[in-house]
Amino acid sequence: AVYLVLTSIDVTVEGFCMSCGFHTSLSPTKNLLVPYVWVGNSEIQCPGQCAWPFHQPIYGPQTPPLVAPNGDMGIDGMIINIASVVAGAATNPFNTGYFQGDPAAPLEAVSTCPGIYGKGAYPGFPGELLVDKTTG
Repeated sequence: AVYLVLTSIDVTVEGFCMSCGFHTSLSPTKNLLVPYVWVGNSEIQCPGQCAWPFHQPIYGPQTPPLVAPNGDMGIDGMIINIASVVAGAATNPFNTGYFQGDPAAPLEAVSTCPGIYGKGAYPGFPGELLVDKTTG
């Protein structure tokens, strides 16, 4: 099991802009490690970093943001971050699993290519994506 801790738009988290979400584990009893994920709502805190591509990026080309599929840029940004962080928790739940590089600063499966959603992607541009012509 992996537990998800999700914080709402009105919760301010110190260091949020350094990491839009993370995974780690805690040990509630001896010999038991419980992996968990934290992701916050980025509508107000760091939307250009944590809700991209549904908000104008903070760096790179200033391409127009994509329309948030659910109409809520903060929540849709959370969904992207949940997917990324859960993938890391699944492949490296206790910081002893799959990663590249130095164990003190591991590059996990999804952190090696952040923001790559389609062909031709680069910072500030999510790549060639299928977009509904009617709703955007």
